[in-house]
Amino acid sequence: MQRLPLRLGVQAIRKVGGGGAAPITTSKAFNSSGVQVGSTNTGDIPTSWVANEATVTSVIFANDNSVTSIGSYAFAYSGLTSVTIPNSVTSIGTYAFRSCTSLSSITIPNSVTSSIGAYTFEACNSLASATIGTGVTSIGNFAFNACTSLASVTFTATSSVTSIGQSAFKDCTSLTSITIPSSVTSIVNYAFQNCDSLSSITIPNSVTTIGEEAFRNCDILATVTIGTGATSIGSYAFYECGNLATVLCYVAQSAFIGSNAFYITKSPLTIRARSTDASWTAGTGLTFQGNTNVTVIKNL
Repeated sequence: MQRLPLRLGVQAIRKVGGGGAAPITTSKAFNSSGVQVGSTNTGDIPTSWVANEATVTSVIFANDNSVTSIGSYAFAYSGLTSVTIPNSVTSIGTYAFRSCTSLSSITIPNSVTSSIGAYTFEACNSLASATIGTGVTSIGNFAFNACTSLASVTFTATSSVTSIGQSAFKDCTSLTSITIPSSVTSIVNYAFQNCDSLSSITIPNSVTTIGEEAFRNCDILATVTIGTGATSIGSYAFYECGNLATVLCYVAQSAFIGSNAFYITKSPLTIRARSTDASWTAGTGLTFQGNTNVTVIKNL
Protein backbone atom coordinates (compact mmCIF):
# COMPACT_ATOMS: atom_id res chain seq x y z
CA MET A 1 0.00 0.00 0.00
CA GLN A 2 1.54 3.34 -1.10
CA ARG A 3 2.18 5.94 1.61
CA LEU A 4 3.58 9.43 1.76
CA PRO A 5 5.66 10.45 4.74
CA LEU A 6 4.07 12.54 7.47
CA ARG A 7 5.77 15.79 8.34
CA LEU A 8 5.23 18.25 11.15
CA GLY A 9 2.33 18.74 13.52
CA VAL A 10 -0.69 16.91 14.86
CA GLN A 11 -3.23 18.23 12.35
CA ALA A 12 -1.86 17.55 8.91
CA ILE A 13 -3.19 19.20 5.76
CA ARG A 14 -2.89 17.95 2.20
CA LYS A 15 -3.25 20.49 -0.59
CA VAL A 16 -4.36 19.06 -3.93
CA GLY A 17 -4.15 20.52 -7.42
CA GLY A 18 -2.89 23.78 -8.82
CA GLY A 19 -1.66 23.58 -12.40
CA GLY A 20 0.43 21.11 -14.36
CA ALA A 21 -0.49 17.58 -15.33
CA ALA A 22 1.86 15.34 -13.36
CA PRO A 23 0.38 12.84 -10.88
CA ILE A 24 0.37 13.76 -7.21
CA THR A 25 3.52 12.03 -6.03
CA THR A 26 5.52 14.47 -3.90
CA SER A 27 5.14 16.08 -0.52
CA LYS A 28 7.03 18.75 1.38
CA ALA A 29 7.10 20.32 4.82
CA PHE A 30 4.40 22.98 5.01
CA ASN A 31 4.40 24.48 8.49
CA SER A 32 3.68 23.43 12.03
CA SER A 33 0.21 22.26 11.03
CA GLY A 34 1.33 19.58 8.61
CA VAL A 35 2.23 18.93 4.99
CA GLN A 36 1.01 19.84 1.55
CA VAL A 37 1.50 18.40 -1.89
CA GLY A 38 3.64 20.63 -4.07
CA SER A 39 1.55 23.26 -5.85
CA THR A 40 2.77 22.15 -9.27
CA ASN A 41 1.38 18.65 -8.87
CA THR A 42 -2.09 17.74 -10.07
CA GLY A 43 -4.10 14.89 -11.58
CA ASP A 44 -5.90 11.98 -10.00
CA ILE A 45 -5.58 11.34 -6.29
CA PRO A 46 -3.82 7.96 -6.32
CA THR A 47 -4.62 4.76 -4.50
CA SER A 48 -3.86 4.82 -0.77
CA TRP A 49 -2.64 8.42 -0.93
CA VAL A 50 -2.95 9.14 2.81
CA ALA A 51 -4.32 5.78 3.92
CA ASN A 52 -3.61 5.03 7.58
CA GLU A 53 -2.17 8.52 8.20
CA ALA A 54 -4.17 9.38 11.28
CA THR A 55 -2.79 12.92 11.61
CA VAL A 56 -4.16 14.01 8.21
CA THR A 57 -7.38 15.78 9.23
CA SER A 58 -8.03 18.16 6.34
CA VAL A 59 -7.70 18.20 2.56
CA ILE A 60 -7.55 21.43 0.55
CA PHE A 61 -8.39 21.29 -3.16
CA ALA A 62 -7.22 24.05 -5.48
CA ASN A 63 -10.00 25.92 -7.27
CA ASP A 64 -8.81 25.00 -10.74
CA ASN A 65 -10.74 21.82 -11.60
CA SER A 66 -7.51 19.85 -11.77
CA VAL A 67 -8.56 16.79 -9.77
CA THR A 68 -10.88 14.42 -11.63
CA SER A 69 -10.84 11.19 -9.62
CA ILE A 70 -10.21 9.85 -6.14
CA GLY A 71 -8.49 6.48 -6.05
CA SER A 72 -9.30 3.38 -4.02
CA TYR A 73 -8.29 3.63 -0.36
CA ALA A 74 -7.14 7.23 -1.02
CA PHE A 75 -8.18 8.50 2.42
CA ALA A 76 -9.00 5.19 4.14
CA TYR A 77 -8.27 4.96 7.86
CA SER A 78 -7.00 8.56 7.93
CA GLY A 79 -7.87 11.22 10.50
CA LEU A 80 -9.97 13.20 8.01
CA THR A 81 -12.62 15.31 9.77
CA SER A 82 -14.04 17.15 6.75
CA VAL A 83 -13.67 17.21 2.99
CA THR A 84 -15.34 19.17 0.19
CA ILE A 85 -15.12 17.14 -3.00
CA PRO A 86 -14.73 19.55 -5.93
CA ASN A 87 -17.10 19.56 -8.88
CA SER A 88 -14.28 18.39 -11.15
CA VAL A 89 -14.30 14.89 -9.62
CA THR A 90 -16.14 12.33 -11.75
CA SER A 91 -15.28 9.08 -9.94
CA ILE A 92 -14.52 7.86 -6.43
CA GLY A 93 -12.79 4.53 -5.92
CA THR A 94 -13.73 1.66 -3.66
CA TYR A 95 -12.80 1.97 0.01
CA ALA A 96 -11.82 5.62 -0.64
CA PHE A 97 -12.99 6.92 2.75
CA ARG A 98 -13.34 3.63 4.62
CA SER A 99 -13.01 3.93 8.41
CA CYS A 100 -12.48 7.69 8.42
CA THR A 101 -13.90 7.62 11.92
CA SER A 102 -13.83 11.42 12.43
CA LEU A 103 -15.56 12.38 9.16
CA SER A 104 -18.91 13.97 10.05
CA SER A 105 -20.62 14.73 6.71
CA ILE A 106 -20.16 14.16 3.00
CA THR A 107 -21.62 15.66 -0.17
CA ILE A 108 -21.12 13.81 -3.44
CA PRO A 109 -21.17 16.49 -6.16
CA ASN A 110 -23.29 16.22 -9.29
CA SER A 111 -20.10 15.75 -11.33
CA VAL A 112 -19.63 12.19 -10.01
CA THR A 113 -21.20 10.12 -12.79
CA SER A 114 -20.60 6.57 -11.65
CA SER A 115 -21.39 4.30 -8.73
CA ILE A 116 -20.43 5.11 -5.18
CA GLY A 117 -18.12 2.13 -5.00
CA ALA A 118 -18.11 -0.81 -2.64
CA TYR A 119 -17.11 -0.01 0.93
CA THR A 120 -16.46 3.66 0.06
CA PHE A 121 -17.67 5.03 3.42
CA GLU A 122 -17.90 1.82 5.42
CA ALA A 123 -17.39 2.22 9.17
CA CYS A 124 -17.22 6.03 9.07
CA ASN A 125 -18.90 5.94 12.45
CA SER A 126 -19.04 9.73 12.98
CA LEU A 127 -20.69 10.36 9.60
CA ALA A 128 -24.06 11.96 10.40
CA SER A 129 -25.33 13.03 6.98
CA ALA A 130 -24.76 12.25 3.32
CA THR A 131 -25.98 14.06 0.21
CA ILE A 132 -25.89 12.16 -3.10
CA GLY A 133 -25.57 14.22 -6.30
CA THR A 134 -27.57 13.84 -9.50
CA GLY A 135 -24.89 11.95 -11.44
CA VAL A 136 -24.44 8.96 -9.12
CA THR A 137 -25.87 5.86 -10.79
CA SER A 138 -25.84 3.32 -7.97
CA ILE A 139 -24.94 2.86 -4.32
CA GLY A 140 -22.36 0.06 -4.19
CA ASN A 141 -22.25 -2.94 -1.88
CA PHE A 142 -21.44 -1.98 1.71
CA ALA A 143 -21.00 1.67 0.63
CA PHE A 144 -22.25 3.06 3.96
CA ASN A 145 -22.22 -0.15 5.97
CA ALA A 146 -21.78 0.35 9.72
CA CYS A 147 -21.98 4.15 9.60
CA THR A 148 -23.55 4.07 13.03
CA SER A 149 -24.10 7.85 13.33
CA LEU A 150 -25.64 8.30 9.88
CA ALA A 151 -29.03 9.88 10.55
CA SER A 152 -30.06 11.17 7.12
CA VAL A 153 -29.34 10.44 3.47
CA THR A 154 -30.49 12.97 0.87
CA PHE A 155 -30.84 12.30 -2.84
CA THR A 156 -31.27 15.17 -5.30
CA ALA A 157 -34.66 15.59 -6.94
CA THR A 158 -33.26 14.45 -10.30
CA SER A 159 -31.34 11.48 -8.93
CA SER A 160 -29.90 8.93 -11.37
CA VAL A 161 -29.47 6.15 -8.80
CA THR A 162 -31.01 2.90 -10.07
CA SER A 163 -29.74 0.40 -7.52
CA ILE A 164 -29.06 0.29 -3.78
CA GLY A 165 -26.48 -2.45 -3.32
CA GLN A 166 -26.05 -5.32 -0.94
CA SER A 167 -25.69 -4.16 2.66
CA ALA A 168 -25.34 -0.58 1.39
CA PHE A 169 -26.84 0.88 4.59
CA LYS A 170 -26.65 -2.19 6.81
CA ASP A 171 -26.03 -1.44 10.48
CA CYS A 172 -26.72 2.28 10.04
CA THR A 173 -28.36 2.20 13.45
CA SER A 174 -29.07 5.96 13.63
CA LEU A 175 -30.72 6.27 10.20
CA THR A 176 -34.07 8.00 10.67
CA SER A 177 -34.62 9.59 7.26
CA ILE A 178 -34.16 8.37 3.71
CA THR A 179 -36.39 8.96 0.70
CA ILE A 180 -35.70 6.36 -1.95
CA PRO A 181 -35.71 8.21 -5.29
CA SER A 182 -38.07 7.22 -8.09
CA SER A 183 -35.09 6.32 -10.28
CA VAL A 184 -34.32 3.24 -8.15
CA THR A 185 -35.40 -0.11 -9.63
CA SER A 186 -33.77 -2.55 -7.20
CA ILE A 187 -33.00 -2.76 -3.50
CA VAL A 188 -30.50 -5.58 -3.05
CA ASN A 189 -30.16 -8.11 -0.22
CA TYR A 190 -29.57 -6.74 3.30
CA ALA A 191 -29.58 -3.13 2.02
CA PHE A 192 -31.14 -1.66 5.18
CA GLN A 193 -30.74 -4.53 7.62
CA ASN A 194 -30.41 -3.49 11.26
CA CYS A 195 -31.41 0.14 10.66
CA ASP A 196 -32.79 0.36 14.18
CA SER A 197 -33.99 3.99 14.02
CA LEU A 198 -35.94 3.83 10.74
CA SER A 199 -39.64 4.22 11.58
CA SER A 200 -41.17 4.25 8.10
CA ILE A 201 -40.19 3.56 4.52
CA THR A 202 -41.85 4.19 1.17
CA ILE A 203 -40.71 2.04 -1.71
CA PRO A 204 -41.49 3.92 -4.93
CA ASN A 205 -43.37 2.49 -7.91
CA SER A 206 -40.10 2.25 -9.86
CA VAL A 207 -38.71 -0.51 -7.62
CA THR A 208 -39.27 -3.98 -9.09
CA THR A 209 -37.04 -6.03 -6.79
CA ILE A 210 -36.65 -6.01 -3.01
CA GLY A 211 -33.90 -8.39 -1.96
CA GLU A 212 -33.68 -10.95 0.81
CA GLU A 213 -33.56 -9.52 4.33
CA ALA A 214 -33.52 -6.01 2.85
CA PHE A 215 -35.16 -4.49 5.94
CA ARG A 216 -34.53 -7.29 8.42
CA ASN A 217 -34.39 -6.34 12.08
CA CYS A 218 -35.41 -2.70 11.61
CA ASP A 219 -36.65 -2.61 15.19
CA ILE A 220 -38.91 0.46 15.16
CA LEU A 221 -40.13 0.25 11.56
CA ALA A 222 -43.88 0.71 11.98
CA THR A 223 -45.23 1.47 8.49
CA VAL A 224 -44.19 0.32 5.03
CA THR A 225 -45.56 1.39 1.65
CA ILE A 226 -44.75 -0.89 -1.30
CA GLY A 227 -45.36 0.68 -4.70
CA THR A 228 -47.00 -0.73 -7.82
CA GLY A 229 -43.84 -1.93 -9.53
CA ALA A 230 -42.68 -4.66 -7.14
CA THR A 231 -42.64 -8.10 -8.76
CA SER A 232 -40.11 -9.82 -6.51
CA ILE A 233 -39.88 -9.49 -2.72
CA GLY A 234 -37.28 -11.79 -1.20
CA SER A 235 -37.26 -14.08 1.79
CA TYR A 236 -37.25 -12.44 5.20
CA ALA A 237 -37.50 -8.97 3.60
CA PHE A 238 -39.15 -7.54 6.74
CA TYR A 239 -38.16 -10.31 9.13
CA GLU A 240 -37.95 -9.39 12.81
CA CYS A 241 -39.37 -5.90 12.31
CA GLY A 242 -40.96 -6.15 15.72
CA ASN A 243 -43.00 -2.92 15.49
CA LEU A 244 -44.28 -3.32 11.94
CA ALA A 245 -48.05 -2.93 12.24
CA THR A 246 -49.21 -1.60 8.86
CA VAL A 247 -48.19 -2.39 5.28
CA LEU A 248 -49.80 -0.42 2.46
CA CYS A 249 -49.23 -2.62 -0.56
CA TYR A 250 -50.09 -1.91 -4.18
CA VAL A 251 -49.04 -5.27 -5.62
CA ALA A 252 -50.34 -8.82 -5.80
CA GLN A 253 -49.45 -11.26 -3.03
CA SER A 254 -47.65 -13.34 -5.66
CA ALA A 255 -44.89 -10.71 -5.61
CA PHE A 256 -43.83 -12.10 -2.25
CA ILE A 257 -41.88 -14.99 -3.72
CA GLY A 258 -39.71 -15.43 -0.63
CA SER A 259 -40.80 -17.20 2.51
CA ASN A 260 -41.29 -15.45 5.83
CA ALA A 261 -41.38 -11.96 4.37
CA PHE A 262 -43.19 -10.65 7.46
CA TYR A 263 -42.01 -13.23 9.97
CA ILE A 264 -42.01 -12.01 13.60
CA THR A 265 -43.57 -8.60 13.04
CA LYS A 266 -45.92 -6.84 15.43
CA SER A 267 -49.17 -8.62 16.15
CA PRO A 268 -51.72 -7.83 14.86
CA LEU A 269 -50.34 -6.98 11.41
CA THR A 270 -52.60 -5.17 8.96
CA ILE A 271 -52.02 -5.45 5.21
CA ARG A 272 -53.89 -2.78 3.29
CA ALA A 273 -53.74 -4.28 -0.19
CA ARG A 274 -54.66 -1.91 -2.98
CA SER A 275 -54.93 -4.76 -5.42
CA THR A 276 -57.79 -6.68 -7.00
CA ASP A 277 -55.71 -9.86 -6.83
CA ALA A 278 -57.97 -12.54 -5.35
CA SER A 279 -54.99 -14.39 -3.90
CA TRP A 280 -54.46 -11.73 -1.24
CA THR A 281 -55.32 -13.58 1.95
CA ALA A 282 -53.86 -13.79 5.40
CA GLY A 283 -54.12 -17.54 5.66
CA THR A 284 -51.11 -19.48 6.89
CA GLY A 285 -48.98 -19.08 3.79
CA LEU A 286 -45.24 -18.59 3.88
CA THR A 287 -45.61 -14.84 3.39
CA PHE A 288 -46.95 -14.49 6.92
CA GLN A 289 -45.37 -17.53 8.55
CA GLY A 290 -44.80 -16.80 12.22
CA ASN A 291 -47.66 -14.28 12.34
CA THR A 292 -50.87 -15.64 13.79
CA ASN A 293 -52.88 -12.41 13.69
CA VAL A 294 -52.88 -10.90 10.20
CA THR A 295 -55.68 -8.84 8.69
CA VAL A 296 -55.81 -8.19 4.96
CA ILE A 297 -58.01 -5.32 3.77
CA LYS A 298 -58.32 -5.42 -0.03
CA ASN A 299 -59.26 -3.02 -2.80
CA LEU A 300 -58.86 0.19 -0.80
